[in-house]
Amino acid sequence: MPPLTSPATLPELFDAFNNLTALIVGDVMMDAYVWGKASRLSPEAPVPVVNVSRIEQRLGGAANVALNVQALGATPLLCAVIGEDAGGDQMLHLLEEKNLSAEGIVRSAFRPTTVKQRILASDQHLLRIDSEVETDLNAEESARLTIRYEALLARADVVIFEDYDKGVLNAASIQHFIDLARQRGIPTVVDPKKKNFLSYQHCTLFKPNLKELREGLKLDFSETDADRPKFEAAVAQLRELLTPEIVLVTLSERGVFSESDATGRTYIPAHLRSISDVSGAGDTVISIAALCIALGLPAPSTAALANLGGGLVCEQVGVVPIEKQRLLKEAVAARVLD
Repeated sequence: MPPLTSPATLPELFDAFNNLTALIVGDVMMDAYVWGKASRLSPEAPVPVVNVSRIEQRLGGAANVALNVQALGATPLLCAVIGEDAGGDQMLHLLEEKNLSAEGIVRSAFRPTTVKQRILASDQHLLRIDSEVETDLNAEESARLTIRYEALLARADVVIFEDYDKGVLNAASIQHFIDLARQRGIPTVVDPKKKNFLSYQHCTLFKPNLKELREGLKLDFSETDADRPKFEAAVAQLRELLTPEIVLVTLSERGVFSESDATGRTYIPAHLRSISDVSGAGDTVISIAALCIALGLPAPSTAALANLGGGLVCEQVGVVPIEKQRLLKEAVAARVLD
């Protein structure tokens, strides 16, 4: 489908987000936070003893992308697989609590819900415990996921692939899902990981970070300006292999890079921030980029707004969605569309 509109101003762009629906397919997870105080070492081992003061459960992975899409004013549709377990029950409860649709969620008796439990004391991250499997879906799970995806696709203005290498997405399903979206003229944006890195042929926007780019192409180059030619050669190789319309690479504290045939190469520096936690920043970046792409925004403007949003969420501890009005205010101040 053609873009709904091409907003000329930031207020118009942010208002237009409200009319969009994003289908998010991939790996969902529960992010659990155990907060407490650590004032002594254990007599059993040289590790701190944490006296728990509170426990918090948050939606993570593709579900955090859904929260970011929702926070931006658009309607998210999640398509994922969770377990028939306590983590899955908690996931569905939180989705309902956050007014997120669970109609695209498949429950399986063959795999657990991914849960990442973080232990924190005095705002220091001491330990993370992961409960998960990373095997591909079996035939039954894959078929059920495909049915949900096909049913939801007709309502989507953009599809977001949120791949955490947990097995929900594989080469065959990725290409099938992209082909279906392309047949309907729906743009596809990708947040990749290592395993399926080269499986996203003909997507609209491909967004690795620098580490994922190096690992996915099995190349070695540094983040310094001296290695910029090697980095740009890597992007050229990526575009040749996947033929995406746009490549957007997040460069951590160095900002973002975008390249497309229409706009060429653009480097956008990071905004100076007081960084508390980088968790979830990539989820925010892909959410903003997806909605911008659905509205036909050029690659440099898309990258600039996504870069700004990714920096904002790094100022908070833990995985949290973007604050729309604050993003708009800062985007206006930064003259993102000028």
